[in-house]
Amino acid sequence: MVIRTLCSLLLFIIASPAFALSQVQATVDRNPVVAGEYFVLDIVADDDLNAGALDTSVLLQDFIVGRTSVGRSTKMVNFDTTRETRWQVLLSPKSMGRVTIPAFNIKGVSSNPINLNVIAQGTKADERQNVFIKVQTNASEAYVGQLITYKVKLYLAVELQRGVLSSPAVEGAQIKQIGEDKDSSEILDGRRFRVIERTYGIIADLPGELVINGASFSGDVLIETQRRGGMFGFNESRPMQTEAEREVIQINSIPPSYQGKWLVSDIAMLKETWPEDVSEFEVGSPITRTISLIASNTDDTSLPDIEMPLAEGLKAYPEKPVRQTFVRDNQVVSQYSLTTAIVPTKPGTYTLPEIRVPWWNPYIKKQQFATLPERTINVVGSSATTTDIPAADSYSATSNPQYWPIIAAVFATLWLITLVLWRRAVAASYSYNPQPKPNAPRKTATTGLNAIIHACDRNDSSAAMNAVQAYFSERLGQPMTLSQISGLSVPLASAIHKLQADKYSRKPQAMDKKSLMDAILAYKEQPQSHKKSLIAELNP
Repeated sequence: MVIRTLCSLLLFIIASPAFALSQVQATVDRNPVVAGEYFVLDIVADDDLNAGALDTSVLLQDFIVGRTSVGRSTKMVNFDTTRETRWQVLLSPKSMGRVTIPAFNIKGVSSNPINLNVIAQGTKADERQNVFIKVQTNASEAYVGQLITYKVKLYLAVELQRGVLSSPAVEGAQIKQIGEDKDSSEILDGRRFRVIERTYGIIADLPGELVINGASFSGDVLIETQRRGGMFGFNESRPMQTEAEREVIQINSIPPSYQGKWLVSDIAMLKETWPEDVSEFEVGSPITRTISLIASNTDDTSLPDIEMPLAEGLKAYPEKPVRQTFVRDNQVVSQYSLTTAIVPTKPGTYTLPEIRVPWWNPYIKKQQFATLPERTINVVGSSATTTDIPAADSYSATSNPQYWPIIAAVFATLWLITLVLWRRAVAASYSYNPQPKPNAPRKTATTGLNAIIHACDRNDSSAAMNAVQAYFSERLGQPMTLSQISGLSVPLASAIHKLQADKYSRKPQAMDKKSLMDAILAYKEQPQSHKKSLIAELNP
């Protein structure tokens, strides 16, 4: 029992967090300050300390030291404990001009000194010190089509009631916000500011000088105002407006030596997603390939389309490209992604050629290339012989939503006519055999046709092809592939080609149920002539 208690105590000691003072920060609630008035000096240490750990005697030479209050706090978030000791000291400067609040040293850790500007009573403090804007661009010169990042920082030393941060005004260029606003804090001249940061992207259309009229802020803030003859103040709402300085950037034209579609970027690269775990592919089985072009410090609209040439025997069914721009590690990154289903139609060895995308490096002022090396694939025949798959654009469905009600009504009418003809055809096909065998495929054929009809109603081309295969295999008493079914009749070949086009098309297709059912029902007349001849032989 004693050993268990000692072990538990040891584990508790080991698991207990080790607190140590690592940072001391000193800030003031205003700068400049008015001579003869009190302001607040905040000193914060990231540890639980005694009140006497702070020595304020160094302030007596230049300031009248008023009341000092001490507060402590402990926070625990996800077992991460932080402690804090805060001193608030009321100070009044003894003289005007530039006065320095010296650094405070607590257990070997020092704060930064603060340069304080003391102004005379009756002088109106510069309100721009409470609200102002700083901007930063990533280049002093750029090229046509190059993305210029324009970062705006709005500094607020007072409480914001309402306001609007307007974008910079630029002529002859495209401008848009990139990413979301960031909210943080910074200490300038010993004063803590709330900072709202916003990033814009500017793309010049023409060479020459690009003039950027700075971003602006307009709104209302709360300013602390002293009551006349009183020691307490109150917050007063005041309108505030500020504007950043104007920027001028030189825009260069496209170099005449550049070849290809113009793309200027800090760095550009091509990446590929490929089924690396597969060494051989079967005929008719789609291979999914995704190619991504990633570029730094450029906009997604500037990224060129990627062309992917294929050899004969391979068909491509590309999806719609995806473009996006985002901020990562304070860098603007754009990406173009293209996903393609490559379907082999014949066995053999194929080479996917190298892909090259030209781009211009503005730092070394030279054309470079983002490349993907060529890739060789082996295609073997599948277990079932497949037909040539039609191109993705051979068949297209009507995409205008205004025509869909009419098309639906036409299909419904045609389906009713087909149903009546189908019932007559089924009745006629069995009228030649007055004594069917017990295992006649009447029930199976009806079930197979229902499966095809249901697949067409769901617009499921894969299920429809499987149902057609199952139906003819059962009907003819032997396994049938789509290629063999296509050889039975020209209408069946055309209908199966359309099914395959629906399956591999880049756009959703409306299945042609009428053509498929007409082709199937038309083929059912062939055994009838055979039965007629057989009956004629038995009844001369």
